[in-house]
Amino acid sequence: MRLNDEETAMLAGEMGEVAQTAIRHQIAVGEFFDARDFVPVTQAHIMADTESLGQAGVMWLERLCDAKDGRHLVRVPTITDPRGTDFSKADALGQSAWMLELERRAIDAFVKLGVTMTDTCVNYQTVLAATRGEHVAFGDTGVVIYSNSINGARSNFEGGPSALAAGLTGRTPRYAFHLDEYRRATLRVQVDFVPNGLDEWGALGGVIGRLAGNYWQVPVIEMGEVAPSSDQLKHFGAAMASFGSTALFHIVGVTPEAPTLGEVGGQRLPVRQCIGRSDIEALTRSYALEKTVDVVVFSAPQLSLYELRTLAELCDGRRFKVPLLAVTSPQVKPDADRFGFTERIEAAGGTVLSGMCFYQSYAREMAEAKGWKRLASNSAKLVNILGGYGYVPMLASMTACVDAAETGELQ
Repeated sequence: MRLNDEETAMLAGEMGEVAQTAIRHQIAVGEFFDARDFVPVTQAHIMADTESLGQAGVMWLERLCDAKDGRHLVRVPTITDPRGTDFSKADALGQSAWMLELERRAIDAFVKLGVTMTDTCVNYQTVLAATRGEHVAFGDTGVVIYSNSINGARSNFEGGPSALAAGLTGRTPRYAFHLDEYRRATLRVQVDFVPNGLDEWGALGGVIGRLAGNYWQVPVIEMGEVAPSSDQLKHFGAAMASFGSTALFHIVGVTPEAPTLGEVGGQRLPVRQCIGRSDIEALTRSYALEKTVDVVVFSAPQLSLYELRTLAELCDGRRFKVPLLAVTSPQVKPDADRFGFTERIEAAGGTVLSGMCFYQSYAREMAEAKGWKRLASNSAKLVNILGGYGYVPMLASMTACVDAAETGELQ
């Protein structure tokens, strides 16, 4: 890779041991992807839950902190994805002391490196949305696809060490979605209906993600006149990234880089598939394996204030038979408390959790500790992931999920 003077000094150790470690890692990544050089970034977002880090990952973070040469801090605003617990509710989740201890050690290390513990996968709704053309180094797949597609920013899926390295050096290898040529459409899809609830938007994202099937495909979607909300696009993109490893999509007339089909090169592509309501109904039915429900979870992505408001309205006057968990960000939780949404959800027997994500919080161990197996959610992303953790996940609307929490059955 071509290095400028500052990058050469980093590699030589002239800007500290931590920066040297970070840029060595980034050069290895850049050479793997044939990056010509680095591009400066304005923000980094680290996906580093302790279930994935394990003891070895946390010890690696702690060794970085040991440098203590005054040059070990991140150089650009660097934030975190959801953590592995909500400490105030860990007992109710059946989490063990060793999980919490590992979490505390990871947090201590990140803080010593200057990382801001935002603990959110919806930073584009809560912290600082990246803007069109802004180069960033983001980790969580839902964060990346939303920032690339809806905000028009530029990021690849950065693994945990790569995102932290970007924070420490203020740059990332320039390849893939940082380059114009990789942002052109490669897959043309038509949709002949408008999804209703968030579960349907997620299911549509899942269908298109499966159709795309790999990281390098960029779907361009023709849907006629449609004006989806931020929450709808959040579930749509998160599911597409989960089902298809997709990092960027365009919706003609909606997303900033696709005011017309031709702007992203879509007119030269044949229509790969016309997707109708029957396609998302088929995806939803493929998860409808049982009626009985052990737990209802709203998570992945974390809930916005208005999702919590809707949930609070649905909870009024109910008493839940099975646990209902609603997961939000630390930025939204105080407002949910202030407006009484938390109190209304918990009065029905639900639990509002903050700063974590269900599937990044030792979901397998929670299932064993709590006896949870059959899980209902309105998140297509969560449903797609949890099968791998031993759950029988089921996809339904928020209303149907709340009904299931009350009756114990998903209708």
